[in-house]
Amino acid sequence: MISLAVARCRVTAMSCGDDNPAATPTPCEDVQGDGRWMSMHNRFVSDSKGKEPEVLFVGDSLVQLLHEFEVWRKLFSPLHTLNFGIGGDATQHVLWRLTNGEVDHICPKVVVLWVGTNNHGHTPEQICGGIMAIINVINQRLPQAHILVLGLLPRGKSPNPLRDRNARVNALVQAELAPLSFASFLDVDPGFVQPDGSILHQDLYDYLHLTPQAYQRVCRPLHARVKALLEAHAP
Repeated sequence: MISLAVARCRVTAMSCGDDNPAATPTPCEDVQGDGRWMSMHNRFVSDSKGKEPEVLFVGDSLVQLLHEFEVWRKLFSPLHTLNFGIGGDATQHVLWRLTNGEVDHICPKVVVLWVGTNNHGHTPEQICGGIMAIINVINQRLPQAHILVLGLLPRGKSPNPLRDRNARVNALVQAELAPLSFASFLDVDPGFVQPDGSILHQDLYDYLHLTPQAYQRVCRPLHARVKALLEAHAP
């Protein structure tokens, strides 16, 4: 197995470091003026103190909303899981959160990362670089944890450039993770795109966010993978 530093060289050559906005830790701009994003971050930091989670989920609204459904309570709560999802987050926002206290007081065995679909205006290479930067931070701060990166889902009712971008990100990230022993990729798309290229609102109610039944389809293989990782981690 090669090191993360070596693996990141390929992404760095494409788009990484200070020149990549997706890989530069940045707090979310408070455009609405109510401070909710920073309040949620501070709550996550506070909630992590005194906790001993075995699993941490971190990412955007797809992670955040999962916490509201029965599938979370049935499958993931029993695994002693924390949910650090914030709607609208892009890679640079998650990167800022993780470098500002959210993982300073916990030692999970598995970290599930799901982010990237909100990186508007960034190239697939930049988004991949942002995801790899997050993985680097997690591995440095939680070296005992296995990092499970979930693939970006298709979006939009009909074929569109963001679907193509997400698919390209998935391919890039999967290739970067393949040589790493402490991180892996999981495609959680059960086949949301129909033969005619459309996505049903019964699966993605606004053609981005998942319905309860869609979460069920996504979470069955995800739960199986997380349990297998926990069992492999057991002494």
